Amino acid sequence: MDLETPPPDLYGRPGADRFLRRMTAFADWYNPLMGRPGVRRSPRRPAARPVPPLQLVVTVHRPVAEGVVELRLADPGGDPLPAWQPGARIELTLPSGLVRHYSLCGDPADRGTYRIAVRHLPDGGGGSAEIHDRLHPGVRLSARRPRNGFAFCAEPAVLLLAGGIGITPLLPMARQAQHLGLDWRLVHVGRSAESMPFTEELRALDPDRVEFLTELTPAAELLARAPRGAAVYCCGPAPMLAAVQRAFDPAATRALHFERFGAAPILDGQPFTVQLGSEGAKLEVPADRSALDVLREARPGLPYSCHQGFCGTCKVRLTAGTPAHRDRRLTEEDRAAGAFLPCVSRAAEGETLVLEV
Repeated sequence: MDLETPPPDLYGRPGADRFLRRMTAFADWYNPLMGRPGVRRSPRRPAARPVPPLQLVVTVHRPVAEGVVELRLADPGGDPLPAWQPGARIELTLPSGLVRHYSLCGDPADRGTYRIAVRHLPDGGGGSAEIHDRLHPGVRLSARRPRNGFAFCAEPAVLLLAGGIGITPLLPMARQAQHLGLDWRLVHVGRSAESMPFTEELRALDPDRVEFLTELTPAAELLARAPRGAAVYCCGPAPMLAAVQRAFDPAATRALHFERFGAAPILDGQPFTVQLGSEGAKLEVPADRSALDVLREARPGLPYSCHQGFCGTCKVRLTAGTPAHRDRRLTEEDRAAGAFLPCVSRAAEGETLVLEV
């Protein structure tokens, strides 16, 4: 997920939130203080307990477009599921052990089921194939509670731009925009009408506000659909996101929020080397590739998921070398202990990182 212009406060209000600003300043002062030697935490405050994973069962597995299946997941005992908001993702641990992230595309008001939609990727890492071929009704799996790095701020006017399966986080946003009476538009771009899921569901919200395109359309023309002063939410393949970013005019629209599926392009990388253990093979990492991509060529079973440095699935141990950490997951304590996320983190030109993989 990337956020071009974060909302000024938790509710997307144009003015700065003084309370949150003061709380942030207090936290910046207080947190380092509590980490100093000799400073003890209050004995009345219990240590945070780890949140147990959710246990889910597949209740529905059905095709919703060419190469796309919909899954509905529920608590095996019928208990309500944790609440979520449009834009949220869920992290699933599949029966094979693979960990994958998927946007929730159902109705947040439905606490009985989570809904995801997954496109089959023949050249992917196996997660989509497992979901298509093996996750039929009755299969159980575990999940982390929903997290949201692509929050919908419900600005008065919004344009939702979806590319392919990128419709999944935007569908709940369109539903909420319609419910709130916002001035909204949605454009879904796909390679064919048959490959685009949930078209009838979107049309049912308001056919005059939804447009489906199967021809290559310049990003500037897509952005021209935005109401004046609208916020733009975009989710889709990397080329689409890059084109929208280049064409975005902040003078005409309020903000650009976007989420990418897959790794961001590496624009400022330097070539470096990773070594498999203290006596293992040395692998060259080019300036335009990630260490994870290179490592997986030598270790195909190396786990991964988000490619964006926030899930931690690909974590390996660094035993020598000076890294350039670029992730959004590891704490300073994790990094000091040698944790390294090769999906996004790198090293300076000519540096060698020794990794235990």
